Amino acid sequence: MGLFSRLADIVNANITAMLDKAEDPQKMLRLIIQEMEDTLVEVRASTAKVLADKKQLHRKIGQLQEQVQDWQSKAELALSRQRDDLARLALIEKKHTEDSIKQQQQELAAVDESLSQLQQEIEQLELKLSESRNRQAGLLARQATAQNRHAVRQQLDNERAIKTREKFEQFQAKIDQLEARAEMYGQTQHHSDLNKQFSELGADAEIADELNKLKEKLKQQ
Repeated sequence: MGLFSRLADIVNANITAMLDKAEDPQKMLRLIIQEMEDTLVEVRASTAKVLADKKQLHRKIGQLQEQVQDWQSKAELALSRQRDDLARLALIEKKHTEDSIKQQQQELAAVDESLSQLQQEIEQLELKLSESRNRQAGLLARQATAQNRHAVRQQLDNERAIKTREKFEQFQAKIDQLEARAEMYGQTQHHSDLNKQFSELGADAEIADELNKLKEKLKQQ
């Protein structure tokens, strides 16, 4: 598969669909990212070569343009010496050189178009690579969270944790019993005090009656 064909396949690939079908999405995503990174390195290297070719075309066109000027000067010189035959030959060479310039300019236009398209595809690949890396980070975070939850669940379900919970529940039950006893004692103490008050009140009434009877007896005497 050619470099540009592979680049187009990656850019147009539906990463989400590939991950949905994968048995191990994390592994699949690592492979996709690796493929993108490798392709990006190759494409950038190819781009650098094309840019070098473009500079070489510019230099060649410049040299041809200088040759055109040179043949033009030679034709003028020949005419000034009444050498129409030499002037004609010079103009023929000038025309050949101008044709070469047009051909080089067409190649340069094709190179510019390829570079523009290539740059767009590189930008799309970089964007897709960034999205894939972000998705990889999200998968790693989810994996870490799941592993932590599993570890916590194992910690809670082990024998030591169960015994600790049982001890805590026993301790809580003892506290509940103590609170209940304190509440019952308070209620009993309250009833006892209340009965005592009523008993004292009854005794006071009896003493008051005896005192009144004694007063009446003294009056009669």
